[in-house]
Amino acid sequence: MSRGSAMPVLAALLDRSVEQIAEAAADVRFYDRETIRAVSDVWDNNLFPLFRAASTAHAHKRERRALAALEWMADFGEGRRRWMTEQAAIAGYELESLLPPAEPDTPGRDDWGHVMPPFCRLTRQTVDDLVPDYDLATATVRRLRVERAGTRLTAFLQLLAPRRYAVDESTPERPPLLKVALEGVTDAVFDLSDTRGAVLDPGVGGIEISLGSGGRLRAAGGEYCLDDRSWHLSAAGRRADAVTPPRTGPSDRRRQPSAGHLGADAYAAATLLHHAMLELRSVRYTARADHVPVLGLCRAFSGAGEAILAAGSRRGAHRRAAAFRDVIRTWTDRAVERTPPSLTDSSPVFGTPSQAVLVSAAWTAAYDDYGTERPADAQLQLALPPRPDEPLSAPWRLRTVSCTEPEAFRLHADAFQGPGQLTPSGEPTAACGLDLHHRAMFIAARDGWRASAG
Repeated sequence: MSRGSAMPVLAALLDRSVEQIAEAAADVRFYDRETIRAVSDVWDNNLFPLFRAASTAHAHKRERRALAALEWMADFGEGRRRWMTEQAAIAGYELESLLPPAEPDTPGRDDWGHVMPPFCRLTRQTVDDLVPDYDLATATVRRLRVERAGTRLTAFLQLLAPRRYAVDESTPERPPLLKVALEGVTDAVFDLSDTRGAVLDPGVGGIEISLGSGGRLRAAGGEYCLDDRSWHLSAAGRRADAVTPPRTGPSDRRRQPSAGHLGADAYAAATLLHHAMLELRSVRYTARADHVPVLGLCRAFSGAGEAILAAGSRRGAHRRAAAFRDVIRTWTDRAVERTPPSLTDSSPVFGTPSQAVLVSAAWTAAYDDYGTERPADAQLQLALPPRPDEPLSAPWRLRTVSCTEPEAFRLHADAFQGPGQLTPSGEPTAACGLDLHHRAMFIAARDGWRASAG
């Protein structure tokens, strides 16, 4: 395994990112939206520093700038650093020796100097710290999403959890929101008619969350965070406040490396790739996922890190500029026509083949969004087989549909077991229902379904 030079590692991380994103979208029956989002998000603030480092003529400065970019990239928490180390190793590089020692994740402070709640792994200790401050027995489900991540399942749960501690009632605030992310989900049972009360039970064999009288989530592991501006007044917040140092400036984080000055051609190449990463990252909005040509973008920018490194290493400004023009030409020549899924069908679901694979299912309760009333809604992401006029070997296609104010939303983990019978009832634009895997998932929509628009 190679070690010692930062610039090749930085370029290799970009190439591994494109490969990893392509793997996550290769077969929509195993679509991994979160991997696409998280990996593309890495490059929002890191592409231009990469181009600057690669374009630096002086070898010592190039290495110093590449190292600063790697250190900045790794400063976004334990998960980011672990991802970098794993992907560098796959590319044949040892990364840890290039980075300063990792610092433990600790609570930070907001602009008012108040200590903020950290992300916590779901363990017996962290749950025991949570329960005295929040009444989980009367908590209600705000949102639940169960979703594929390749061959695994994940879940995201939001609970409105009333405070047990006193706050200044004269200052109106949003109610506390407990956000739980689970990985390695092995069981899920949920019914929108049974959403009050929650129990978090981490154990040696995994995590179990009880919802209402009959709902449950079981998973190998997970973490939680609190969206509560008054957390500093809680018992846990006061303990954290006593050991968290004050802010020393606008931010205690490492400063972002400067993108500096790039030549016109290097800047154009960086901008083109940056726009592609932003488009890939837009799958964070579920309704956008079936409109982003993930595989086409990955084909266009395959080997981008190596190409940037080679172009920036050319001797002389004119040769580097010409090399970056060649890089742009290669990328644009590879670009494929971006044709989104047809939205001209009579319905996004009705009239489709009788089989489907459930990729994601989400329900959100009605809530007040800073004075705007948001109705309850349900959202599905389905992998659908080739149409009758397509060859059987054609790839499955992704389709996102949603409805407002569903009258029924019942979900069991069996709905994710693979291709299953998809049975619609009623009219697609009026009162209707959708059944998958013989009621493992059932949703009744009073006002019909709508397809995503992008």
